[in-house]
Amino acid sequence: MSGTVCGIMDDLDRQIIKAVCDEDTMSSASVGMSDLSDEILLCILRHLPVCDLLMNVANVCQKFHTLCRDKSLLTNVTMSEEYLADDQLIRHILKQLSSHVQSLSLNGCYWLSGSTMEHLARCKGVTHLDVTGCRLTSLCLSRLLSSLSSLRSLAFDVRPCFNSALLSSEAVDSLSRLTELRQTLFTPSYGVVPCCAQLRKLMLQFDIPDVTREGVGVCCQLMVGQSSVPHYEQLEEFTARLAPGEVNQTLLLLYLAVFSVHIPKHLRIFLVSIPGPNPAHWPAAPSLVQSLGQRGDLVSLQLPRSWLDSLSLKRALEGNSPKHLSFSRCPVLWPQVFQSLLNGGVQDATQLVSLNLSGINHVSYSECRSVEDHLVAVTISQLAVACSNIKHLNLMHTHYHHEHSPGLDTDTHLCASLGKFRHLRSLTLPACALSDGLNTHHISTRNMAPSPLFQGLKKAPRVGLQNYKPDSEPSLSGDSTSGLAALIAGCPFLETFELIGPGFASALPRLEPCTRASVEPRGMCAWARGVGDAHFAALEALPRLRCVTLAGLPGVLRGTGLVQLAKQCRDLRVLSLANLGSLKTMNYTAALLDTLKQCTQLQELRLEQPYLNANASFFEALSCCSRLQCVCLISRCGTFDPPATEAFMERCCQVIMCHMFMGGTLVACRTLQKALLERFSAERPALSVVIYPLQHEDLPSVIRGIPLTLLDRMTLFQSHVAQPPHLSPL
Repeated sequence: MSGTVCGIMDDLDRQIIKAVCDEDTMSSASVGMSDLSDEILLCILRHLPVCDLLMNVANVCQKFHTLCRDKSLLTNVTMSEEYLADDQLIRHILKQLSSHVQSLSLNGCYWLSGSTMEHLARCKGVTHLDVTGCRLTSLCLSRLLSSLSSLRSLAFDVRPCFNSALLSSEAVDSLSRLTELRQTLFTPSYGVVPCCAQLRKLMLQFDIPDVTREGVGVCCQLMVGQSSVPHYEQLEEFTARLAPGEVNQTLLLLYLAVFSVHIPKHLRIFLVSIPGPNPAHWPAAPSLVQSLGQRGDLVSLQLPRSWLDSLSLKRALEGNSPKHLSFSRCPVLWPQVFQSLLNGGVQDATQLVSLNLSGINHVSYSECRSVEDHLVAVTISQLAVACSNIKHLNLMHTHYHHEHSPGLDTDTHLCASLGKFRHLRSLTLPACALSDGLNTHHISTRNMAPSPLFQGLKKAPRVGLQNYKPDSEPSLSGDSTSGLAALIAGCPFLETFELIGPGFASALPRLEPCTRASVEPRGMCAWARGVGDAHFAALEALPRLRCVTLAGLPGVLRGTGLVQLAKQCRDLRVLSLANLGSLKTMNYTAALLDTLKQCTQLQELRLEQPYLNANASFFEALSCCSRLQCVCLISRCGTFDPPATEAFMERCCQVIMCHMFMGGTLVACRTLQKALLERFSAERPALSVVIYPLQHEDLPSVIRGIPLTLLDRMTLFQSHVAQPPHLSPL
């Protein structure tokens, strides 16, 4: 349940309690749910999953039976997270929804059979349908489109078996009336775009490998004829999100070919996200940007760095009031971005809601990195004043080095400037942004190189942990957290917080080549090395936190701050921890176990550490997370305990995703995977179990076989803060 929903429910609870306890209006405190008005009950029921609504709540009494079939509850239905619903239940639900539903989403329901998809045809009044990630053949799609004559919005996958020639004339006629289309492409194809002459919104996701599982290169030659080239006459929104690979970039340019000839007059949202340091060049980009800036109604803009220069950006933003801007990995645009936002380069900067500046001041690592490559606290403070309504801000892969001085107060710290974004809900920062400056230990470590003689005579450090005391103060880092305190005081409503250290790159291979091409060596930033346990503990002052990511932080000693964070942030739903502390051992195991025992509301856990020991103690602590749905463990040299894994899966009955990329043999991994699937698949239709050696050569093909919705949601480590909503995971 989202934070907004929780707030509504809490407000309703307070109103009900007040009404019950008010002696002037109520003679008795014995008020049941059925005594509430229909309006209040409908407001409460609106936040229940449709399966619970129709299969459970409707059977309580006659009043609830009637209310649960109210049109207001069944018009817009999402079943994307009904993980325990099998084909039979979904068919039964669709039968009850058939005469009411207008907007229906089965996004990510990868476990449903193709025959269940056929039952969607009975929902004749559907205008918006999302079957992304579902098993849908070309013939099934044709039958659905032929039956759903009112359809105006469609989202689906274009897989290698897709054949547009199998679409009936009735299906093509339905496509001609679509105004919104979202295609996830797993094969080079235009999909159904050539049939959609009235599109206003086109959203594309490219996920085509350069090489098939058989090792054959993928060809990206499409017929460029009058009937196959996409038409965008009415287009207002175009978004494209690419996975790594040359084929994806080539196919994107084919989709964009028509823009070189004609740019739609009403285009106001243009978002293209291409991973990697060298996106393909598109010659028509300058004319597109110029056209976007002329009409004064630009809403969202994101372009690869090679497509945009400072002059083009200036012209695009002039006279516009955008809501979403992303300049990720565009260091050339850094001065112009701030000039436009701060010096009247946009018409109304207060309209800006989401700003992605990830890597905008990033240069390749060198010993000569200048101060001009760092964020400036004063500039960010001015940005907070000008763009006062920003809710989502991403500053990952940037640097800020605070110089602590007795004559300077905390107001000069970057965090104090960030604290002026009063409406901030999600924030991604580089680790060094939290540091209050180098302490004497860091300075001496950096400036005094040890003699080779002493290196040879030095006693080897002990591997292991001292006795762990969760509330022991000495475990916390000696660094001050006054800067972070200023941020927390100014942004008490943060719900998502990501802290990424320099040099962090996930061990999973799908995005690794793109990631490693742009990161600096781990531990090279002395300011980042000073961020650790004390800073984690300070986050306890943000009780609204729902999602926390902490990655690539070598300054973590024993992880005691994690325990304090979990104790106070009781509604934590998503926790991602990666490469904390030393990479040669796992020095925060005890704290991690205590942390997991506190996370009773946790739904998703992603843990990446080279020497993770997933033993009985670990899974026993993880079993305290009774609401856990997804768990992903990544450890190059890690070990796992098969019986403990099975016991955990039995205790946590809501887990539908168990992905473990560890050490061990292929036989051991496959044996455990088979055992878990055979034992729990019947009761958990959506169960996805992938257990595989992290360093095995076949791992990339194994990852490609995981449903895309799970890859984006948990398995792959990537920040989604300040991504425009159209580019968020599908």
